[in-house]
Amino acid sequence: MNVYLSEEPAPVSDLVNHPPHYQVGTIEAIDFIESVISDAPHMVPAYLQGQALKYMIRMWAKGNALQDARKAEWYLNRLIAKLEQCSISQG
Repeated sequence: MNVYLSEEPAPVSDLVNHPPHYQVGTIEAIDFIESVISDAPHMVPAYLQGQALKYMIRMWAKGNALQDARKAEWYLNRLIAKLEQCSISQG
């Protein structure tokens, strides 16, 4: 009897619906991000905050932490600029 025939196939990652680089423990990044950005005053700052969070969440899992940190920084800087524009116009 071949013991390999009775083994279960290795689980295949679902790279579309549940990519492993967006999963931290039992928390999926999309659930965390949706919860965090729900209080944003407008769609644009919510989007920018969500993108910055996405890159911060996955930075250790994709193999290029520095690149993901720089991407997060790019979105964060853009978010800060938008918030500063709002402050000036409301000032």
